[in-house]
Order: sequence, then C-alpha cells, then structure tokens
Amino acid sequence: MAKKIAVLGATGSIGTSTLDVIRSAGDDFEPVLLSAQTNTAALCALGREFPRAVLALSGENISADLPAGNSVIYGRAALLSAIKTCGADIVIHGIAGAAGLEPSLAALESGAHLALANKESVVMGWNLISETALRHNALIIPVDSEHSALFNLIRAHCPGARPSEIILTASGGPFRTLSPQELAEVTVERALSHPTWNMGAKITIDSATLANKGLEVIEAARLFDMPPEHIRVTVHPQSIVHSMIRLPSGAVYGEFSRPDMRLPIHNALYYPESRPCPFAHLEFTAPAAAPLTLSFEEPDTMRFPMLSLAYAALRSGGLYSVAYNAANEAAVARFSAGGLRFPQIAQVTEAVLAHDWSGSPQNLDAIFDADRRARDLAAHIE
Repeated sequence: MAKKIAVLGATGSIGTSTLDVIRSAGDDFEPVLLSAQTNTAALCALGREFPRAVLALSGENISADLPAGNSVIYGRAALLSAIKTCGADIVIHGIAGAAGLEPSLAALESGAHLALANKESVVMGWNLISETALRHNALIIPVDSEHSALFNLIRAHCPGARPSEIILTASGGPFRTLSPQELAEVTVERALSHPTWNMGAKITIDSATLANKGLEVIEAARLFDMPPEHIRVTVHPQSIVHSMIRLPSGAVYGEFSRPDMRLPIHNALYYPESRPCPFAHLEFTAPAAAPLTLSFEEPDTMRFPMLSLAYAALRSGGLYSVAYNAANEAAVARFSAGGLRFPQIAQVTEAVLAHDWSGSPQNLDAIFDADRRARDLAAHIE
C-alpha cells in the first residue's frame, strides 16, 4: 500500500526535491496534501500532476483558480487544519523560517511522522515539539543533510546511547576566503550564489554568514541531547561528508555522499527501511581530471560571528535561541532589501541578544512574543 505523504512548502527547494523522490519511487508514495505560500502557478502544475492531492495556499489574501480536480483550501488556519486531517503517514516539512513551528505541531498532533527540514521548529520550540511527538507516538526524522547523517550514524553505531562528540560539517559558504573589508562589500546577488548546494534564498544567505550552521548546532544539541561543548563545527568546502560522530573509543564515523537533498528525503520517506536510492551516488575512483579531494578547516568566528552567537544563545537557554533566530531572520530581510551591509547581519543579531531573554519557552504565546520583540529590536538597530 502506498505511503501517504503531505508536502509542506511543495514549490520550494525541499518540496521540489521531495516530489523528485516521489516520482522516482513508482507507486510507493501518494501525495495527499501539497502546500505553497504564494506560488500559485507552480502549485497549479502540481495539482494537475497529482489530482487527488489537497492543494493549500497559505498566504494572506490569496484567491486563485486552481485545478478543478483537486480540493483547494486557502489561508494559514485552513492549512493547519488540513495537516491534522489529511491522513498523511509522514509530513515532509519544507516551510522556511519561524512560520514553520505551528505546522510542525499540527503534523505531530495528527500522529504522522514528521520529516523535518524546518530547523526553526526545533530552535524555537523544542519543548513543545518533543512533548507533542511523545504524546502522539510520532517520530521526528531530520531531513537537513547534516542531521539526517547524524540520525543514521547514531542509530548505526551507538543505538540507545550518545556519541562522545558530534562533528557538524559546513561548506563555509561562498565568502570563507574574503577579508573583513571584502565582506563589507558583499552584495545580495553574490550572497545568493552557493558553491555546492541549491537552496532557498534565506538559507543560502544564512550559509554565507554561518548562521545556518549556528541554527544547526542548536538543532543538533536538542535532537540528539548533546551539550554544546560536545558539538564541533568543521568547514568542509566539498560538502561530501555530511557530518561525523566520535565514539568513546575515539573512532570517527561519517556519512559520505554527493551534495543532493534528495538522499536524506529518500531516507526519511522510506524510514525505517533502507532502499536503493538513485540520487547522490559517490564514486571514489573519479577521473584524474576531477579527483575526489576532502579538506577540513576551523571556522573563522571572528569574520563570521553568527556561529559563536548561536553557541552563546544555546548555552544561555531561556528564549535566547528564539531571539537569535528572529533577529537573524529580520536582519537577513533588511540585508536582502538593501538596508544593511553583509557584516551588519551579525552585528544586529548580537545587539538583540544583548537584551534579556531569560524567560521560558513554555508555550506558543511566550515563544511568539519573544519572536516579535526580537524582530522589532532588529528592525530598528543600525
């Protein structure tokens, strides 16, 4: 019987990769819900391809003529309701940013397993997410390439225990060799050009500042119950090793593949089975003209302070990680609109974190209040 799949953010990078996997899998999967925020044309095309799927446009004040064969819903409240009632066995969550927290909770409340690419859900609301998953007997399966790798490595090499160290790999983004003076001149267009990954705009900019890796450090600490001092980041420009774990013996195990998000998505969709995958195959005997070379180096947190700010937010607890995420999102939006220079993304985030965020992320009201306050501060800091 086909596994029923909901794809949140179906027209974005994660959604597009997910649908590639579904198309390659014959009759193994059936899309039952496909959502987009505003991309009506792309969602229409998906509706024609998957006529039995419910289509959801979650953006405000959107009304469009979508394919007649599909059930169509509009608005965020309708999307949250559809997630709970669509009957999905697994929800692939590719919505970007803080807006993804409530859909994560809705998916888990439905009892579906959550294949999670929205790291902000874990960064902002881990207590709520983990408690909801436990209450509804639902699994959280990481889809970020790094956390998918860690998920697989820990299951394989230390089931029921923790590794002694997690090593997250980072591409370093396109600017890892630039001087501080050159970083000050970085344009939005250059920041949107990633050397190894094809991602959405916000995540691509986050990769360039190392904010994305900062969010992943917080996510790894919570998903795998690891203290921050046992999580390391190493810059690995080739993006072949997706993460590593160190066992108490000192042995290090890593997951290697070509950089292709379809592999972790494939693994999540088939979990707990392991099936042949047509994507991201890695050859070690490459032609001499394109040898496989792997290199690793320390991240430079002086030029890219967003990583050290994430560690500080994680250690501080409370609502600091909520403030980190919100301040970064607001600063990236200002940079993208031409209102900030590239280094000011970190400066604004640091200024926001200098405020008191010691409250408890005990419910959505507290989380979203901190999120709003941090965004407001970030919007006015020069």
